[in-house]
Amino acid sequence: MSYTFFDFLQLIGALGIFIYGMKIFSDGLQKVAGNKLRAVLKGMTKNRLTGILTGFGATTITQSSSTTTVMVVSFVNAGLITFVESTGVIMGANIGTTVTAWMVSIFGFQMQITPFAVSLIGIFFPFLFFGKEKLRNTAEAIIGFGILFIGLDFIKGAVPNIQDNPEMFAVLDSFTELGLLSVFIFVAIGTILTLLTQSSSASTTITLVMLFQGWIDFPIAAAMILGENIGTTVTANIAAIIGNVHAKRAARFHFVFNVIGVTWMLFLINPFLNGIDMVIQNFVPDVGSIFDNSQEARAAATLGLSLFHTTFNVLNVILLFAFVPAIIRLVERIQKDKDGSDHAFRLQYISGGLMSSPELSIAQAHKEIELFGKLIEKMHYSFSGLLFKKQKKQQKFLKKIEKREQITDNIELEVSEYLTRISGTNLSTDATRRIRSMLSIINDLERVGDLYFQLSKTFENMMKLEVALPKEAILEVSDYLDVILKAIKLMRDNMQKTNGTVDLDAAIVLENRINDVRDQMKEAHYVRLEKGLYTSQAGVVFLDYITRLEKIGDHIFNVEEALAGKKLKTHSEMVVGR
Repeated sequence: MSYTFFDFLQLIGALGIFIYGMKIFSDGLQKVAGNKLRAVLKGMTKNRLTGILTGFGATTITQSSSTTTVMVVSFVNAGLITFVESTGVIMGANIGTTVTAWMVSIFGFQMQITPFAVSLIGIFFPFLFFGKEKLRNTAEAIIGFGILFIGLDFIKGAVPNIQDNPEMFAVLDSFTELGLLSVFIFVAIGTILTLLTQSSSASTTITLVMLFQGWIDFPIAAAMILGENIGTTVTANIAAIIGNVHAKRAARFHFVFNVIGVTWMLFLINPFLNGIDMVIQNFVPDVGSIFDNSQEARAAATLGLSLFHTTFNVLNVILLFAFVPAIIRLVERIQKDKDGSDHAFRLQYISGGLMSSPELSIAQAHKEIELFGKLIEKMHYSFSGLLFKKQKKQQKFLKKIEKREQITDNIELEVSEYLTRISGTNLSTDATRRIRSMLSIINDLERVGDLYFQLSKTFENMMKLEVALPKEAILEVSDYLDVILKAIKLMRDNMQKTNGTVDLDAAIVLENRINDVRDQMKEAHYVRLEKGLYTSQAGVVFLDYITRLEKIGDHIFNVEEALAGKKLKTHSEMVVGR
């Protein structure tokens, strides 16, 4: 046997080059897509058929079904889409992942693309240093495309030759002569290969190379492809471990759906492969059967394997489309909702880790910040309830505010760490700006949470000292809380604007209103003190309420500025609408 350990290391290195090229290609495509990719993802919530198209489109753009399914799991976990709505996207991702196989089989085995790939790198490499961001991203994608096929060419050269290494082929051949058992064995091998590479694209490419080099025949390669369809579901199931019951169900659906598809295909695999052979013979003349072991037949067999991969996944979606409700019920029985524990608060969008591209990761973090804003609104209602609800409910509101203040601390820490991790990747100028704004926003929101907690402690001390505010002062605080609530609601509305254009005029009007009410309340406070309408202790409590609520208004306005990407510094800019 002439195959050495050094040769094996070259094979591993070649595979590394291929996967690295795939990553650069995928990242570049996603950067070029930018807002278009996010627009594709919005289609998830319509219906199952739209979901299939969305899953196909997202997977084609990202070049990774794992990226799409992990993203779907995180969205279900966050409640952005329901478990039922996620099923269409998952089915579409299964079809979208077959695009890679076609790209590799056509360009990698039917054409001598390596010289062309190297030329592409030479042409587009200088554009990496251009100032125009879109041009840089396009160059990155094309360079990744070139590296991908250089890696594929290295893999083909590093795979051991059968004629020079008959012992290795004999070991493999012993597993291919067991009839139906061989099919099951190679389904398992395909599953394990995908688990090890954590990439169905990489495992599919390895299978195509093994088929092209004659290591395995067409039926065995098809069995491995079936196994890879099961293996690709594992990534989403891992991501769902820390998710809620709905996220777990979405991941389990992917697994069950693909296992059902592989099962029915195993019963029909021989006639199905014969049909694929007939189609290839009709479209690729003078090749003969792809079951033959000639060099020409093996090259055509890679096209046959891509056709098998696509046809299987399309047919699986068509055949099981009507049975999706039954599969959903099965998954719900398997993954039961236990005692409502999944309804506890947790980070919902970023709990699964970074997405495959900075653009998607930033979108996830922004959704988490939207939930942060919702939590702040809940704290506002809790403090209002503390002041104006019956005494027996006050302890409940105090506990809620304390618990939510702790949550705000955790959110700031975890989102900040997440954004810092994104900052370590290759970012566009716009992405860097957005991350800085988001870091500023979470800091201000955390300070708002602190202020509501401090207000609750002031109220608690007031109760312990049996200090009472006159009815007039309580009504003034109530009116002030209403103005603050309007500012919070406007902030939350602006957080949902995905186009990045926030009109600050309304925010300025509310900020000026908050300051005006503060001045009016202080004036009323001094009048009451002079008239002896309440004690100095009550006056201190009232002033504390005014001061902290005004600070909350300031932090909310800081958030509005960060959302708008504009910092107002002059007084003239702050008098809009007055």
